[in-house]
Amino acid sequence: MELSFKRQSLYFEAPQRVTVRQEMLPPLAADQVVVQTSFSAISAGTELLFYRGQIPPDFVVDESIDALKGRFAYPLKYGYALVGKVIQVGEGVSPQWLGQRVFVFHPHESLFYAHPNELLALPEGLSDEDALFLPNLETAVNLVMDGAPLIGERVAVIGQGVVGLLTTALLACFPLTDLIAFERLPFRRQLALQMGAQRSLLPPDSAEDLAATALAGQCDLVFEVSGSPSALDLAIALCGFNGRVVVGSWYGTKKAPLDLGGHFHRGRIALISSQVSTIAPALSGRWNKARRFDIVWHMLERLKPSRLITHRFRLSQAGEAYHLLDEAKDESVLQVVFEYSST
Repeated sequence: MELSFKRQSLYFEAPQRVTVRQEMLPPLAADQVVVQTSFSAISAGTELLFYRGQIPPDFVVDESIDALKGRFAYPLKYGYALVGKVIQVGEGVSPQWLGQRVFVFHPHESLFYAHPNELLALPEGLSDEDALFLPNLETAVNLVMDGAPLIGERVAVIGQGVVGLLTTALLACFPLTDLIAFERLPFRRQLALQMGAQRSLLPPDSAEDLAATALAGQCDLVFEVSGSPSALDLAIALCGFNGRVVVGSWYGTKKAPLDLGGHFHRGRIALISSQVSTIAPALSGRWNKARRFDIVWHMLERLKPSRLITHRFRLSQAGEAYHLLDEAKDESVLQVVFEYSST
């Protein structure tokens, strides 16, 4: 007997407004499966740009993910970190998928159809909550690969949100001379030390303040993952001669003037754009996304990032969750997740 399914789907309706709609799904196609969601994670950096209306006009949401293809326009579904279980398979799909726990790059919703090639089966022993961090950890792995830290280098990470903390944790695996985290919130500075930073500092407000820390021009490699364009000036000022700045933040429509004067120009500072949807051309002859995923699964098991979850909501409380992130009044907020009923 053919079953019919209803689901709850989160929509960004307009700036500062999200809703949860009830939807009926069409009949299941022979080449699809039904995934029932267990958890989905909010990507605070990217999703707040959608929530705040800070997305450039005619922006293509994400051509690399089937569920997110198309140009940006309200209303839209968004989200890309979801873990669930396959509860039904189409006639043309192997029954081995039935009951499999999977990660899917998919918007926030309680139930959906997917093709098997969109699913990533979770390794045995990896918790659903740890698996939620796959996109953030994949981003951190990509950042480190693009930065290519060398033995004995002094490295800084500006911004200790989820991606920043995971980047710090990965860099702590390298034999560096110094690993410095910069973060404005005391709670996150303490977490950075727990993730392996040797020092965790408040970002200076000016070049004079930076000079007072004796760090100006002392770093070989700097990662900018704060989401603030103004942090790029700090990143450049931290670099020594021929230093590298890896820009992992996506700023949306936010812009800021940069000081590209004497220190940047004469110091031959390199600004490196890093974006996880592709592999750096210099590595693509030997690396592909499957090989990178192998590293990510291993590091998820090793780092157990679910400890970074600070707040949990039902999907029906989505408005409250985004308001909490947008207001930024609670300094303890880090990773917010939606929990879904299994019934």
